[in-house]
Amino acid sequence: MARCLVTGGAGFIGSHLVERLLAEEQEVTVLDNLSSGLRENLAHLQASPRLRFLEGDVNDTGVLNPLVFEADVVYHLAATVGVFNVIASPAATIANNVHETQAVLEAAVPRKTKVIVASTSEVYGKSAKVPFQEEDDLVLGATTKSRWGYAASKIMDEFLALAYWRQYQVPAVVVRLFNTIGPRQSGEHGMVVPRLVRQAILGQNLTVFGTGRQSRAFTDVSDVVEWLVRLANNPEAVGQIVNLGNTEEITIEELAARIIAVTGSRSEIEFVPYNQAYGEGFAEIDRRIPDNSKVIQLTGHRPAVTLKAMLARVCASCLQGLPA
Repeated sequence: MARCLVTGGAGFIGSHLVERLLAEEQEVTVLDNLSSGLRENLAHLQASPRLRFLEGDVNDTGVLNPLVFEADVVYHLAATVGVFNVIASPAATIANNVHETQAVLEAAVPRKTKVIVASTSEVYGKSAKVPFQEEDDLVLGATTKSRWGYAASKIMDEFLALAYWRQYQVPAVVVRLFNTIGPRQSGEHGMVVPRLVRQAILGQNLTVFGTGRQSRAFTDVSDVVEWLVRLANNPEAVGQIVNLGNTEEITIEELAARIIAVTGSRSEIEFVPYNQAYGEGFAEIDRRIPDNSKVIQLTGHRPAVTLKAMLARVCASCLQGLPA
């Protein structure tokens, strides 16, 4: 029985990971300050004697260090997430992401605790080389665009993880997450699928930012969790950077149309300029598609959930959460 620490474990991905680890009879400790996570995400698991929840900050080393010391593996998911948060709090975004990751890695040094560090596809920035491969150059825009500050903070997380592996032999694995969706995800912080699904169910216009021709590849949270667990159990993944994502590309305009069809909504699509949605100077990424051959090679797992099934799951979850 492994002892697992999940930072940000009350969040969307974190809660699904905790659910999976408990199903495998692992002992799980969750550390979350609930800035974006919710206690309700873990409510169905609270009766488990193998789950311990602590409300607190990863930066509080007095709390963090003993938790990391007693763990066999740390899944470090805690971070400032969501484009709305990044734009509203650029200084806190950079500080939180970098300082928390360093705190986790530093705490892992004494026992050489394995750490899975969650990064993001945002690090690829404006690269026009699609699909994105882990060894590709990272192309960011001007520092006057706050979006790139978030990307840069996650790049620093990656550098830190690899540096602690090389210098202190902390067995770290960096995972770059691509547009993960599923039940319990909130659109409050800018995540596009739950936001559009909720609008469709409520009969509101689906607000697509920009032209709608920007494309993404969405991945079901169950596939991401499968990869996380398998990577944590594979010694060959240590010291590696690994894309976690699906390769089924779709434009946001087409995504909105599919959501209307899935929900049976009579809503229409409304295009909103970026500067109206996010403020002046917003920088968009036209295409964000991963090469996922590396994670498939390391884990033997291919994405198992189609976009149609993903949208149906999100719709069902959203309906359950809507007021009567």
